[in-house]
Amino acid sequence: MSNKVAIVTGASQGIGRATALRLARDFNSIVLVARNRANLEATAAAVQEQGAQTLVLDVDLARREAAQGIVDETLASYGRIDALLNIAGAVPQIDVFDMTDEQWNDGLELKLHGARRLTVAAWPSLKASSGSVVLMSGNSALLPKAAYAAVGTINAAIVALAKAFSDRGIADGVQVNSVLPGPVMTGRRRSYLEHWAPLQGLSVEQALAQFPAAAGIARYGTPEELAELMAFLVSPAAKWMTGSVLRMDGGEVKSV
Repeated sequence: MSNKVAIVTGASQGIGRATALRLARDFNSIVLVARNRANLEATAAAVQEQGAQTLVLDVDLARREAAQGIVDETLASYGRIDALLNIAGAVPQIDVFDMTDEQWNDGLELKLHGARRLTVAAWPSLKASSGSVVLMSGNSALLPKAAYAAVGTINAAIVALAKAFSDRGIADGVQVNSVLPGPVMTGRRRSYLEHWAPLQGLSVEQALAQFPAAAGIARYGTPEELAELMAFLVSPAAKWMTGSVLRMDGGEVKSV
């Protein structure tokens, strides 16, 4: 895979950053996409230390023209696209009765439509390379709750979207899968707990200790564990796997 090119969105932090670092072992060139330029540059430096080339694109995927620009710049730099990993998209955890139309639309534009537009724009190149796509959803797609209705709704839509792309991909030779992480300890999750814990009369350390048990899991996942799954899905070993919905959540979802 040394001459291949991967695009990773959300690459400035968390699972996206860990995935970019992991893919540097297998891909010669990694295109890093996110909104925070400084964080992207830090990711790029770490990826380059692994021996891969990088292209840094600080763009907002919620902008409709962003997707085609990412593809155009990738092809201008490297001439091909072999893997697209749609990881970007934080959706606020707000109660179903408190979410405004603007907040709903912001989440939809970034996480759902951003991934949709980028996959569509990259599709001809992915078809030419018999490439792979991963759309990151979340296990809230299977655990809808009033407290975070938008997250569950948008994640469920991403799973359905991935299924639709995979159906077209059977004819076009493009592999598409979706990944549903559970509670992963990222900087964003820690920030959320730092805000939430005092409201519950807890210290941050208490909240960190109590949440896994409340979720019915042994511990939080790590971005690096998710990155290994992402790397597997775009590797030759997983080439016959398409249309799959893969949970990696420490057993939080108990249903069959």
